[in-house]
Order: sequence, then C-alpha cells, then structure tokens
Amino acid sequence: MAILKIAQLGHPILRQVAVPIPPERIGSPEVQELISNMSHTLHEYDGAGLAAPQVHVSVRLVVLILLDEECVLINPIITPLTDELIRTVEGCLSVTNMRAAVDRPAKIRLQALDETGAEVDLELEDFDAVVVQHECDHLDGIIYVDRCDTTTLAFLGEYRRWGSLDTLAERMAAEE
Repeated sequence: MAILKIAQLGHPILRQVAVPIPPERIGSPEVQELISNMSHTLHEYDGAGLAAPQVHVSVRLVVLILLDEECVLINPIITPLTDELIRTVEGCLSVTNMRAAVDRPAKIRLQALDETGAEVDLELEDFDAVVVQHECDHLDGIIYVDRCDTTTLAFLGEYRRWGSLDTLAERMAAEE
C-alpha cells in the first residue's frame, strides 16, 4: 500500500490521452497494485474520485465513490442520455484549492470493466453522473477548468467565504 503523488495542473501527463488497459491485464499484480494504491490515495486526500493520470500513470483507470460505494472503472465509456445540463461546483485534487461551476449532462450511461474484469453498465444521474464525467475527462486529458464557467473560478477560501460568483452576483442584485 502506498499513497501516491498527485500531478498538479501544468504537469504534461494531465493533458495526455490515457491508453486502455487490455482486459487480460486487469488481474495482473501491477494493475491490482495500482488500484489498491489509488484507493488509499483517494481516501488519504478525501476525494470523490481519482483517475490514473492524476497519479502519473497514463492508463484508462478511475477509482471513485459511486452510489455511496468505492468503485473501479477500467476503460470507461460515457454516453449522455439527455440534453438537460446540471450545474455543479467542482474541484479537483490536481487543481489544488480552486472551485468553479461546470455544466454537464444530468443523466449518462456508464459502461466499463471493474477490478475483476466484470462488465459495469449503469445509468447515472445528478452528482454520480457529474463525478463520473469529471474523472473520465482526466482520461482524455481534459480538466474541469477547461469546461468551467470561468467567471465562477475561485480559490477555495474565497469560494467558502463568498460562494460562487453566480451567487455573489445574485446577492448583489437582490440588495439593489
């Protein structure tokens, strides 16, 4: 068991498209050790999810909390099931102490393999759909700041103090 170093925004590995893990390699000691170490790292940093590129390994693997349980996704495929978007405030272990509002499809279909190689096929909504999309973006070299409403980008301390800029603008308008 190891706690892995998390790549920060600006590290080139975060901008690479990760390579698939061959299904026959899922049970290998290397992949299983990576899964275990990612799980420990996720819990150490109290994250909602962690993608392998964030720990300097460019493979299509995500460990996250999904439906209130830890879940492993290998070679995930996401299909939006609605045009309806949900706006949430996102943060990222690779973008320390920042938050911003991001619009994402509110309902998705997730297809992947788990840590045993078994198929995962789920329809997810709301927060679970957002977390999966956020983490799977990392596998394509995309970071939430690429998708965010940049007018809401804030340092965590300022976000906690003032809320998002959307909220601040609403408060100021209400006071007028």
